[in-house]
Amino acid sequence: MKWEVVIGLETHAQLSTMSKIFSGASTQVGAAPNTQACAVDLALPGVLPVLNKGAVERAIRFGLAVGAKINRRSIFARKNYFYPDLPKGYQISQYELPIVEGGSLTIHVGDVEKTVQLTRAHLEEDAGKSLHEDFQGATGIDLNRAGTPLLEIVTEPDMRSSAEAVAYAKALHALVRWIGICDGNMQEGSFRCDANVSVRPAGSDKLGTRCEIKNLNSFRFLEKAIEFEIRRQIEVIEDGGRVVQETRLYDPDKDETRSMRSKEDAHDYRYFPDPDLLPLAVSEAMLQAIQSELPELPPAKQSRFMSSYGISAYDAAVLTSSRELADYFEAAAQDADAKVAKQCANWVAGHLNARLNDENLDITQSKVTSKQLRRLIDRVADGTVSGKIARDVFDALWAGEAVGNHDESAVDIFIKNKGLQQISDGSAIEKIVDAVIAANARQVADYLAGKEKAFNSLVGQSMKATKGKANPQQVNDILKRKLTR
Repeated sequence: MKWEVVIGLETHAQLSTMSKIFSGASTQVGAAPNTQACAVDLALPGVLPVLNKGAVERAIRFGLAVGAKINRRSIFARKNYFYPDLPKGYQISQYELPIVEGGSLTIHVGDVEKTVQLTRAHLEEDAGKSLHEDFQGATGIDLNRAGTPLLEIVTEPDMRSSAEAVAYAKALHALVRWIGICDGNMQEGSFRCDANVSVRPAGSDKLGTRCEIKNLNSFRFLEKAIEFEIRRQIEVIEDGGRVVQETRLYDPDKDETRSMRSKEDAHDYRYFPDPDLLPLAVSEAMLQAIQSELPELPPAKQSRFMSSYGISAYDAAVLTSSRELADYFEAAAQDADAKVAKQCANWVAGHLNARLNDENLDITQSKVTSKQLRRLIDRVADGTVSGKIARDVFDALWAGEAVGNHDESAVDIFIKNKGLQQISDGSAIEKIVDAVIAANARQVADYLAGKEKAFNSLVGQSMKATKGKANPQQVNDILKRKLTR
C-alpha cells in the first residue's frame, strides 16, 4: 500500500522584547538560574499580570507580513496543567480568539513552489526550564524563562514531506528575523518547532492519527525526526497495529522518537478566559502605525531586484534569504549597470557565501565589506585584474592581508603592491602566445584537426605563462587569429 504523509507545524518564536510578556523582568539569556524571575513570574500571592505592548506589536507585525486577519479584539485564557517549572499551575495563552488568524507562507522545494496556509498565531508566555544534569539524580528548576513572550504559529496540515516541513521552517525562520520580531537563535531555544505527523492511504481524504514531536530546535533534527516518525507509523499500521495519539520526543543520539506522554486535547487543559486580563483591543491607529513601519518584505524585494538589477528569479531568491544578505548585496550593487549588478549577485551568492559557510559565519560577520567587493568587481569590469586574480584578491582580503585598510581603497592598494594588474598590452600578450604555440606543436596540430579541448589547453598555457595576469579575452582572440591563418 502506498502512503501519504500529512504534516503540520507549531512553531514557538520568542519575541524580541527586553522584558517578559506580563512582567518587567529581563529576558536576557545567560543569567544565573532564577535571577531573572520576579514575583509575577513566580506566581506569588497577590500579583497581577500587565501585558507587554511590545509583544503585541510584534505579533501584529507578523500577522501583517503573512497577510493574516488581525483580530481587533482577542482574549487571553488560562491553559491549566501541572508541571514543576510552571509555578502558577497554568499558562497564560490565547485559545478561542487569538490575535492573528489565517495568513500564508510561500515555500520552495527545489523548483516547486507551494503555499502553506496558517491557522493562527497567538501570544503566550513560556514556562520555566527543568534541569536534569549535574544534580545527581535530582531535577533543578530554573524560572528565568518563565513569562518570556512567545508567538505560537500554527499551520494547517498542508505539508506532505519532511523536505516541505524543513522548507517551511526555514522560510518562517527567515521571515521572523527579517521583520525583527525574533532573533531566531535555535540553540538558545528562541525558535523551536513541534511537528504533528500522520500517515494515511494515498488518495484518502481522512486524516490519520497524529503524533506530535516536541521541541525540535534544528532544521536537521526536524527532518530526521519526521523521517523516523513516518517510518515508525507505517510499520505499526502494516504490522496490524494502531497508531496512538501521543506526544513524542526526538533523541538525536539514537535518531529515533520515543513516547513522552499521551496527547492532551483542548478539554484536558480546561481553558477559560483569564480573569486578570481584559480583552486585548487593537486600534486602527495602532494597526496603521505598525503597517507603516514594516520593512520591504522578501517577495517585494525579490521583484524589485529582478526589475532594478536584471537578475534572475533564482538569484533574487538566494539574495533575499536573509534581510542582512539582501542589504549587503544592495549596498554592493548600488548605482551599478546590469552587467556589474549580475556580477555582484554572482559573487555574493557564490564565492562570498561559500566562505561564510566554510567558517560558519553569517553575512554580518563577512571579512570583506560590500564596498570592497564592489571595488573588486569594478576592477574586473575595467580590465585591471582578471576574474581569477580577483578571487585571489578576495581571499587575501578575507585572510586579513590588507590590515589597516578596511575601506574599498584596500583593494586598489593590494593590487598595486602585489603587482597584480592585468596585462592588456596586445603586443606583449602576442609574444607570449607565439612562444606557447612554438612550444606546444602537438596541441596546435590537435586543434587544427578539430579537437576543441586542445585550444583550451593552449589558453591555459598562455595564462600560466603570465601568472594569470593576461586578459583572457585577448589571449583567446590572439590565439584564434594566429591559428586560423
